[in-house]
Amino acid sequence: MNIPKMQIQSTKAQIGLTIQKPVQEIQQPKADLDLQQPKAEMSIQTTKPKLSIDSLEMRESLDLKSSGTRTAEMAAYSKQDALEGMGRRAQEGSELMRIENGGNPIVDQAKRRGRQPYSGLGIQFIPKPDSVKINFEPGTVDIRVEPQKVINNTKINKPIHNYTPGKVKVDMQQYASLKIDWLL
Repeated sequence: MNIPKMQIQSTKAQIGLTIQKPVQEIQQPKADLDLQQPKAEMSIQTTKPKLSIDSLEMRESLDLKSSGTRTAEMAAYSKQDALEGMGRRAQEGSELMRIENGGNPIVDQAKRRGRQPYSGLGIQFIPKPDSVKINFEPGTVDIRVEPQKVINNTKINKPIHNYTPGKVKVDMQQYASLKIDWLL
């Protein structure tokens, strides 16, 4: 007996995709930089230091005297010596005038004049300590600085952003089919 047979033939559907990728462009322009720094205002005021050195006493102790000092000393010494000589002669004259009072004034005067006075060694350290006078007045420095503010005129540029979205296109490349046959 012949039994009919059923034969089924099917075809799958196929989809085709066409994809267009998205495009994104980003650019960052550099900033327009405009910075200015004005110079600081500075003023300096100074007072000069003063140094004075007086070596006159030291030079005199070394017998390096100026002509004016030496002349003044000689004049004072001569005046003193002359006054002492006049005084001694007046005293000796008075002693000789009173010869009648007794004594021997000529012998006494000769003894006084004939004796040399004792002279010491006279050791001196030259120049004398602290014979140089030093005076120092320090100077001063006054510095004033006034900083100036920065002038900032910098301009920031926004980024350039271009975006093209992507697309997907769907096509049916093959439709689904079903075929049924009977075989006898």
